[in-house]
Amino acid sequence: MTDAAARLTQVLQLLEQQLDTDLNLDSLSAEVGLSKYHFHRWCSLCFGMPVMTLLRQLRLKRAAYQLAYRPQLSIIAISLQAGYDSHAGFSRAFRRAFAQNPSHFRQHPDWQYWQTQSQTIRQPRTQAMDSTLSYQVELVEVPALPLAVMSHRGAPQLLGQTLRHFIAWRRANQLSPERSRTFNLLYDDPSQVSADEHRFDLACSLAHWPADRPLPAAAAEAPAVFRLTLAAGCCARIRHYGSDDRIGQAVQYLYQQWLAQSGQQLGDFPLFFERVKFFPDVSESEMITDIYLPLRGK
Repeated sequence: MTDAAARLTQVLQLLEQQLDTDLNLDSLSAEVGLSKYHFHRWCSLCFGMPVMTLLRQLRLKRAAYQLAYRPQLSIIAISLQAGYDSHAGFSRAFRRAFAQNPSHFRQHPDWQYWQTQSQTIRQPRTQAMDSTLSYQVELVEVPALPLAVMSHRGAPQLLGQTLRHFIAWRRANQLSPERSRTFNLLYDDPSQVSADEHRFDLACSLAHWPADRPLPAAAAEAPAVFRLTLAAGCCARIRHYGSDDRIGQAVQYLYQQWLAQSGQQLGDFPLFFERVKFFPDVSESEMITDIYLPLRGK
């Protein structure tokens, strides 16, 4: 990684890991070894916005995830975590960012608008990407595992709504991430298929669910929940650290470089992720995702 990319990554990690801290230009510039004035100008040029603006945007992004996926957190608690002393101030800032007030977003999030606006938050991280990234690939044997699955069919930008349904179903059936491993099954490259053809499965393990016990139905407006067995066999695995904004590079590496160099052949089961640690429970820089590419047995 180049010095510039490494420094950009360092700044992002500092911001993401200390969203609850009273950060300022003095402390941030000292961490990366630049004077406050050079640091301010450098961040604005590299990220396309002042660093303190980026910090506010990252806090609002986390707040949006908490509103959508963590109903046990009150809006007041979320606003305080985002650095606002009053609900009114948080509501104004959130509405400016996402065109909905927090309570309305919690009930009826406009995912398409949110995705459009959050692109400005993703942009700084793409600035820190470096084409020289290397990945450690290991071959592992994966045992068969029963899963409960909810399929998202349609535009990737609307995945958030299906995710809300699946989280609600898991919560209602005591299948929390602490008790039930979390997976995603990837069937399509969204850049290569139409929105109508795109499929992305949300899944959790049923290791402790009796095999003869039927799966409860999801809410009437949600996609159906069904059983699927994660196929046993050999997989190439990369442990990916950090945001999903960079995970596509690792997937691309497996398909385009590692597979050709390894002499392995693809198996019949789709590529899948296991979410080991995920946002917003941890910061984006602390996320851990295991990427599995199933291989054909020899």
